[in-house]
Amino acid sequence: MNQHQEIIARELDIKSSQVAAVATLLEGGGTVPFIARYRKEATGLLDERQITAVRDRLLQLAELDKRRQAIIDSLAERDLLDPKLHQAVLAAPCLSILEDIYLPHRPKRRTRSFIAVEKGLEPLARAIFGQDRTPLAPEKFINPDKGVASVDEALAGARDIIAEWINEDPPVRAALRQLFSNKALIVSRVVKKNQETGSKFRDYFDWQEPAARVPGHRLLAMLRGENEKVLTLVIRPPEEAALTLLRKRYLKGGGIAAEQVGLACADSYKRLLAPSLENELRAGLKEKADQEAIAVFVGNLRELLLSSPLGRKRVMALDPGFRTGAKLVCLDAQGKLLHNATIYPTLSKGQSQEAGAVVRELCQKYRIEAIAIGNGTAGRETEAFTRALGLPPEIIITMVDESGASIYSASETARLEFPDHDLTVRGSVSIGRRLQDPLAELVKLDPKVIGIGQYQHDVNQAALKKSLDDTVASCVNNVGVELNTASAELLAHVSGLGPVLARNVIKYRNENGPFPSRAKILKVPRLGAKAFEQCAAFLRIRGAANPLDTSAVHPERYRIVEQMARDCGCRVGDLMEQPEIRQKIEISRYVSPAVGLPTLNDIIGELAKPGRDPRESFSQFSFSAEVNSINDLQPDMRLPGLVTNVTKFGAFVDIGVHQDGLVHVSQLADRFVKDPGEVVKVRQQVMVRVLEVDEKRKRISLSMKEG
Repeated sequence: MNQHQEIIARELDIKSSQVAAVATLLEGGGTVPFIARYRKEATGLLDERQITAVRDRLLQLAELDKRRQAIIDSLAERDLLDPKLHQAVLAAPCLSILEDIYLPHRPKRRTRSFIAVEKGLEPLARAIFGQDRTPLAPEKFINPDKGVASVDEALAGARDIIAEWINEDPPVRAALRQLFSNKALIVSRVVKKNQETGSKFRDYFDWQEPAARVPGHRLLAMLRGENEKVLTLVIRPPEEAALTLLRKRYLKGGGIAAEQVGLACADSYKRLLAPSLENELRAGLKEKADQEAIAVFVGNLRELLLSSPLGRKRVMALDPGFRTGAKLVCLDAQGKLLHNATIYPTLSKGQSQEAGAVVRELCQKYRIEAIAIGNGTAGRETEAFTRALGLPPEIIITMVDESGASIYSASETARLEFPDHDLTVRGSVSIGRRLQDPLAELVKLDPKVIGIGQYQHDVNQAALKKSLDDTVASCVNNVGVELNTASAELLAHVSGLGPVLARNVIKYRNENGPFPSRAKILKVPRLGAKAFEQCAAFLRIRGAANPLDTSAVHPERYRIVEQMARDCGCRVGDLMEQPEIRQKIEISRYVSPAVGLPTLNDIIGELAKPGRDPRESFSQFSFSAEVNSINDLQPDMRLPGLVTNVTKFGAFVDIGVHQDGLVHVSQLADRFVKDPGEVVKVRQQVMVRVLEVDEKRKRISLSMKEG
């Protein structure tokens, strides 16, 4: 373990003591959000990203050790584990080198080399491989009874044995691996019979570029084309370069033996080495591309989850439709369903007037403060209808991204919450709640259905899920959760809880009423001291008797705050309400072996803004009233838009025409942009200029450049 800590410390450029502290806290049941926020002294102020990296690398090295031990056990069982080999296995720094060391000692299948050895051709192979001046006499190895009928067959078998020796030579594999890494080219060609059906991969029908420089999104596109039988991919260096490397290592001059070794080199490369190393390189490139794509998805998801909430406002939500009408719901400030109806604002003048009367009446009856309109089919038309009703100007009217709302409406979660309502009502409720609190509503969905990824279905799904789960947990704990109103889905992401304890919390709350204090959650079945330690500070209790229960101050530090209040001759509430009292606190007086200045500074900061939502304040947004469909677009139009997705090649922007436009990375700014994430974020409000419209292919090219 100490060796692992040193490795990770070097890789992440942190101290080994910090790695050790994180490892100890993780082993003790600590979660990343808890460790990052409440164990700063122990970790030396490592942030969530660094702690996550330590956690993941510890797991990777543990898997490497597991494989290392399996190899040692296999070698020992077959009496092959001499001290030199044992030391080599223990010293292998990575999986590829470990497998190279083990390769010559693997239990053999009936390969061509294995069969040639059975035929008694190994002595001939050794004589040829040695390339000394001793006559070869391959005719001596002719033995029809063993399947060697001629000199040519004897030489072919010997070459098979030599080819496998070359393939199993670790230094050669290492040298070729370096060649593949530095010089391999990705060559993509179209499968002729699938050329028509695979037109979306047209850019890669005849494509070639260095593998070392291929962008991740392009590699994933080509791999998808290969999986769909549209493309063929080869990822190898120039063959002659590889063969030259082998000849230099193994050929010792001229003659028949050298000629046979040369043939064995070519066979070993084409049949054994090249396929093996290509697969290894593919896996490495794919892993790197996956990491890049997952990072894009994670960044987009974080921005979406942390997008501005409207807050506790009474909301009317509309899920638009033409023929089927718009499903309308009214929600109270906590998101509780009060009323539902169906209106038809877009079919006829008479029905539109009836719908308008219904909306006006419900807005007055339920004292509606905001109207959320789904951005799907008939969304812009429904928005125009609503804005034309002459509603009080203080009522906010805004469109809401409804991606995934239909998935939620058909989910078990929605069925349990609204057993007496159909899918359309549930979907409308989801739209309204997304306006009130995007985080609380979106956690009910699998992030992959929200539509903010880049080749999300092509990447390693286990790695994607792990990263997305980490991101959701990070966002939930960063914002904090109202204990007495949160859903089970939201509570499940709180540090230390999980789905089972979250359901237990809801059950206890339903049976016993609201929790009066954080300490009372210890009454929840199966919620013990460790879970309380991890979760308590991320839970908020609005109106609690102890004002610290509304803050992010951890209960384990309440005594410090209470001592500060006594020293100042005031109540804890006074510390939170009166900055002039806080300014008198000398925090250095409260430093102890367990609590340092980082924690004390956090406490003072939290007392100043107890339970403050870190998300930005809500800002109303409206699309251009002049544009409702792609047919309305003209080049050089300047339009407001909302960023819906950020990828490595640009950003997609909703401009209110039911088809997102693409701002290519080259059009994001007047300067060079390497990473679009540096310029734009999901849900960001932007101004764009229309460059080109392809109505047939439904493609819109946009620019954010000033010129």
